[in-house]
Amino acid sequence: MQLLILGQGKTGSQVAEVARERRHHVQTLGSIENNNCQALTPNFLDPFNAVIDFTTPTAAVPNIEACIRARKAIVIGTTGWYDHLPRLHEQAQSAGSAILYGSNFSIGVNLFFEIVRTAAAALNFDYSGQIFERHHAEKKDAPSGTAMVMQKIIREAAKKDLEIVSFREGDAVGMHELVFNSPADRIYLCHDSKSRRGFAEGAVRAAEWLVGKTGVYDFREIWRNL
Repeated sequence: MQLLILGQGKTGSQVAEVARERRHHVQTLGSIENNNCQALTPNFLDPFNAVIDFTTPTAAVPNIEACIRARKAIVIGTTGWYDHLPRLHEQAQSAGSAILYGSNFSIGVNLFFEIVRTAAAALNFDYSGQIFERHHAEKKDAPSGTAMVMQKIIREAAKKDLEIVSFREGDAVGMHELVFNSPADRIYLCHDSKSRRGFAEGAVRAAEWLVGKTGVYDFREIWRNL
């Protein structure tokens, strides 16, 4: 496939590396080349089978809109823009475009989400709980999209909200913890990303899956089909 990677940061660079390992043709664009989304014209996007976005929340929205206009499949690993999702969902449906987004493209994290859903039952048995998330100092959004999904899963499963505590320090790739406490014991669940490769592999596999489809998809709902 011909893939366009938006974002030349640590994760975007890892995505490009994984895509080349999987024998795709890759072009990358950074913030300078695509300032204010000026590079993403329909003519420029035409040769690409799919676009993968790992930029910033403010850059992701116009990038998505440009891909919708060009009817180009886009995978969005950027978080912090979900307030715009209902509007972009409607635009994509009207245009017959394809969007796949996710708070986290790691297969391990998506397995972790299922464990979180099961563990939420503890809140119905006199446990209290908190969510902790830790990322590198340059991450723009807090709390992380992954932590917010954990919070949503627990709300749906146990009808209770848990506080999220965020840390931004050093070069931490991403650690998410769920802690339940009771007078009798403590339950501690943790997913700790050792590198960005898991995010990158999931994003590239998602792009491979998305090509040829229309509609709007959440990675959490389709990852088993990759």
